[in-house]
Amino acid sequence: IRGKNENESEKRELVFKEDGQEYAQVIKMLGNGRLEAMCFDGVKRLCHIRGKLRKKVWINTSDIILVGLRDYQDNKADVILKYNADEARSLKAYGELPEHAKINETDTFGPGDDEDIQFDDIGDDDEDIDDVGSSVARVVSQFFSILRKHG
Repeated sequence: IRGKNENESEKRELVFKEDGQEYAQVIKMLGNGRLEAMCFDGVKRLCHIRGKLRKKVWINTSDIILVGLRDYQDNKADVILKYNADEARSLKAYGELPEHAKINETDTFGPGDDEDIQFDDIGDDDEDIDDVGSSVARVVSQFFSILRKHG
């Protein structure tokens, strides 16, 4: 499990939504840097996690996130940042999030459930498996030839 980053302990400034942005709650992780979120404007959107976040920030189901809306595709959005539990509570206290918004009480660091694991390159692993198979076969045959020599 990954530990906290040093910079996470520093209080970052609370980021409020601007025009063209919306707060949302993660419904479901879809893998491949995508997730389904219920935006607090009442629209369910397919959200894309940009590369920078994808490598650094673990996003889990029911996390509160800030998304950038797309003018030309209302059903899609881009994840701008993930709020931690304290920040989400602050947003609620400021009236930025609706009362009914359930906030994860604890921040999860490191992978949580299986559904949070992101498979970036599905389908690229087949040849790796074949390589492993052939190298195992090679080792086994070397092993047996050594046994035969010394047996």
